[in-house]
This record gives sequence, C-alpha cells and structure tokens, in this order.
Amino acid sequence: MAALVRNRGDRRVLGRLRLVSQGLLGVGERPDSPADLVRRMTAMQAQDLQAALWAVGVRLPGSGVSSVRAALDAGTIVRSWPMRGTLHLVAPEDLGWMLELTADRLTKGIAARHRELGITWADVEKCRDLALDHLSSAGPASRTDLFGVFDAAGQPTQGQRGVHILGTLCRHGWLVQGPLAGNQQLLVAFDQWIPESRRLDRKEAVAEWLLRYFRSHGPATVRDFAWWTQIPLTEVRSALAEIRTELVELEVDGTGYWMSPETAALLDGRVPGGRSVLLLPGFDEFLLGYTDRSLVLPPEHANLVVPGGNGVFKKTVVAAGEVIGTWAVAGKGQRAAVVPELFDDDRPLGPGAHAAFDKASRRYLEFLAT
Repeated sequence: MAALVRNRGDRRVLGRLRLVSQGLLGVGERPDSPADLVRRMTAMQAQDLQAALWAVGVRLPGSGVSSVRAALDAGTIVRSWPMRGTLHLVAPEDLGWMLELTADRLTKGIAARHRELGITWADVEKCRDLALDHLSSAGPASRTDLFGVFDAAGQPTQGQRGVHILGTLCRHGWLVQGPLAGNQQLLVAFDQWIPESRRLDRKEAVAEWLLRYFRSHGPATVRDFAWWTQIPLTEVRSALAEIRTELVELEVDGTGYWMSPETAALLDGRVPGGRSVLLLPGFDEFLLGYTDRSLVLPPEHANLVVPGGNGVFKKTVVAAGEVIGTWAVAGKGQRAAVVPELFDDDRPLGPGAHAAFDKASRRYLEFLAT
C-alpha cells in the first residue's frame, strides 16, 4: 500500500514540489546529458523547436543550445508524436512502445478528417513505400522533398493532405524526425534511426509510463496522466494498482496527488524553491504536463499566457512554483535582454527575486550563445 500524507500541502507547495520532480531546482540526482534528462522526464512537449531546446537547457546546468541540437542530430533524443498528436522529445528506445499504446486511438480520432482529405489506408501504405524507397537511396529528406515524391506518384499533398499522411507514417513507426537542417528536422526511416527499441506488452507499458510520469511530474493526479497520454482512465486506474507501492499519495482538499517517495520526503522539512525565479519556455511541461493548471497558474491570468485561448503558450516567469508573468527577449546580440511582463504591476519583484531573475536571464542568454 502506498504511503498517504494528508493535508500537508497548499497550492504553492505543490508547485514547488513539481519544480523538484521536473528537475528545475537542481535537487536530487542530476542528469549529465540531454539524453539522460529527456529519459528522466519521459516525454517533453516539443511542438515549438526553440522552446523545446530551452526546456532541456533550463533543466541541464551548463548545457548550451549546440549540445541539445547535437543530441537531436545524433539521435540520442528524438522528436515525434508519441501522444495527443503533439510533438514531444523522448528517449529513442521508448518511442516505439509509446506509439504502440497511442497510435490506433489517435488514428480513429482523426478518421473523419482523413475521409475529408481523401486519405485511405491504401494511400498511407503507398506513401510509406514511396518514402522508404526514397530515403534508402537519397538519405534523410525534408518534408518538401517527400511531398514532391508523393505528388509525382499521384498522391496529392495540398490542403493538409500531405501533413496528415506524414503524421500517420510517423505515428505508426515507419518514419521519424532525424537530424536538423537549420531549424527544420529531416525525416528518416524509423528502423534505421532507432535500431533498438524496447518492447513492452500493453499492461506493462501503461504501468511503466504512469510510474515514470509521477516520478518526473508529481505531485499529479491520475486524471492528469490520462489527459497527458490520452490513455483511457480505466486502464490508468488498473495500472496504478500495480505500482502504487512505489509512490506516495498526498491528499489535499479531497484530491489525491501522486509523486515519488523522494519528492514526498521534502515535506518533512522546508520544501525547496521558496525563493526561486525561473524563466521557462512556452509550452513547458511545468504548465502543459497537467490537465488542471490552476495549481500553478491562477485562472484569472490564464488568458495572459494563452491570449484568446489560441493554443500558443507564451514563455513564463515562475516564482516559488507559481506562474507570475511572461517574458520576452528585446534586442539582439550583445544588446539582448530578457524583459518580464508581470501579471500584477502592483507587486514588482523584490530585491532577492530581482537578483534571481537576473541570474536566470544570464543563464538563458548564455545557453543561446553556447
């Protein structure tokens, strides 16, 4: 039976515990490479490439943008669609079994759109063969290159048809994004880019994913994970029964939040991060890794992070585990500076927080320069 700790956390403490579990405070075991960091996080939101690079960098002291890009070029981390039809960074050996869990459900969910676009399974198989033949002779190819191959073979790519076909080929493990060409990734054959993949049966896979999620994202709820992966809640609850003895449940206001024993142990003393100020990228897991974001982002300020609910998340300033504003970069080169836009102008950063903000700003600019 899992240990249960009742009513020992409030909104801010839960946010700070998440900072710890997500590796944002440098507490506990420290990864020594982008690959180790991504493997520990299990999956990291990556629909915006530049944001994804900094999401790794902010959790990996001393790293530079070149080292994260090099990991993508070497295939020690990969960027694909393991869940929710959204790009994530994952460890290469994990991508195959993740796709096996999620691809069919997503394919069914977009079946109506494929009918609108005139995409049949025979079309997908034909494009698969065309793509693999082209890659075997020409090597890594851009999306534009493959679209040209498809169009020439009578498979039109206009009107999002090509994008949906490529997405399907990637979700089903025939293609994967590989090395970078500037700020775009080239497509490669999955089996050549990832020659060794773990194989897990479905029950084992859901249990492992759930355990790793709570260890890297906790405190979090079962519903958070079910939303994050789109795995049915009934399966998630069954998996929890298998792994609950390896976790600790924190009950706050009638809701159960799960986390690793190491993270829960911090409740016995002063939870770290009370004076922390972090500059997180847009789409960061600290905010997007949960269906309920109100623990760290007051609902009245949500529209300032995602203006108009347009799905584009701004970069966030996080102080003591709570989102208190957004930030942007003004100027270029030596004149570049990080500029905050706090939600509450009547509550400016105090001297200690201002110093922490300046330190975080320097770290970000150094990351971009190395």
